[in-house]
Amino acid sequence: MFAILLSDKMDPFYQNLTSFPTAIFSFLLILCLLYWLVAVLGFVDIDMLDFDVPDMDGDLDINADSGHSTPDVLAALMLKFGLQGVPVTIIVSLIALFGWLICYYLVHFLFGWVPDGIMRYLLGLPVLFASLYVAVIITGQLIKPMRPFFQNARQQSVKFIIGQTAIVRSSVVNSNFGEAVLSDGGAGLLLKVRCEPGIEFVKGDRVVLLEHEVASNTYKVISEAEFSGQ
Repeated sequence: MFAILLSDKMDPFYQNLTSFPTAIFSFLLILCLLYWLVAVLGFVDIDMLDFDVPDMDGDLDINADSGHSTPDVLAALMLKFGLQGVPVTIIVSLIALFGWLICYYLVHFLFGWVPDGIMRYLLGLPVLFASLYVAVIITGQLIKPMRPFFQNARQQSVKFIIGQTAIVRSSVVNSNFGEAVLSDGGAGLLLKVRCEPGIEFVKGDRVVLLEHEVASNTYKVISEAEFSGQ
């Protein structure tokens, strides 16, 4: 079977599908499909892959010499392209889907005129980055109407979350950074948490969610012992 796929007589669809740079989006799309299959079966939550980044005040300069960390730069890029307000898994899935479609048709219509060999790889690089850029733009526009839905869902969940005990998942929780997992009977809820300046929690600590900050979608926490008055 694989010999047929790799032969020169293979169907043009599969040839485009497995050739550079379409193969990169094909692989990413397969990973997304497998993830959603597992999510539908209830083994993981759709926001399980969401990540936390340090809080940012004002505009963030993402130049190489600005001195910002990788999470800061990634957050700035996501905000720049409007990739916020919905789970990261949805964003990645849409980028993979649109990137694959754009890349496939660019390869289909352009590579027929390009001889085999290094020229295809040289042309493949700009096709890859162009497909990724356009896919990001389309995804940013498409998720705009989705944001109110997820915002309302968060507001409903806050009523259940406040006062509950969560387990710190990140290596540290402080006034600027931190994640904790709240057991909900399923895969668990991954939450961004913060504590008072000068206080830190480490992975595995039990904390109580006291207050929700709407603007940053974070939860203020204290230790379970302090909450219990011990």
